[in-house]
Amino acid sequence: MIAMLAGQVDQVAADSVVLDVNGVGYLVFGSSRTLARLPGRGEPLRLLIETHVREDHIHLYGFADEAERDWFRMLTTVQGVGARLALAVLGALAPEALARAIMAQDKAALARADGVGPKLAQRIVNELKDKVGGIVLGPAASAPAPSDVAASDAISALVNLGYQRSDAFGAVSAAARRLGPAARLDALIKAGLRELGR
Repeated sequence: MIAMLAGQVDQVAADSVVLDVNGVGYLVFGSSRTLARLPGRGEPLRLLIETHVREDHIHLYGFADEAERDWFRMLTTVQGVGARLALAVLGALAPEALARAIMAQDKAALARADGVGPKLAQRIVNELKDKVGGIVLGPAASAPAPSDVAASDAISALVNLGYQRSDAFGAVSAAARRLGPAARLDALIKAGLRELGR
């Protein structure tokens, strides 16, 4: 199994890159987010690789960082999400935003990815919401899930004001962390609005 490749960029296509490793060109598929960050032709490149071996092919999927690779692995465990669809989700949402969307159960954010409809977005949320904490995601992983009534009402208030559910969730989570468990609804809304204004 190939876990990492380091070489020079040879060619870049809409969904892949050919990486020249000591004269051997490896075709590596990637998310639009990873491919947009690639250096120019002839420049050095190191990618983390997920190798998929099937009866009729071997595909390599490349990632700029561990968080994106780990999310790819997790997404492909969801029924109905294959490698290409997982790359589409990762192209639409950065790992931190994906974690926030799943914790906030923001199906609309997930449905922005090509090929993800409302039913599949709901399935992704349902199957991954309990697994989100087990992956290295930076600050989003440590965000407490607002579960008390005041935090839930504050999130609803921010959504009613026109904010995306995952953004409102992140803002109220940060506010709840700062204000503590005894924070009142009005304080959570005001602090959440300040977070969103940053």
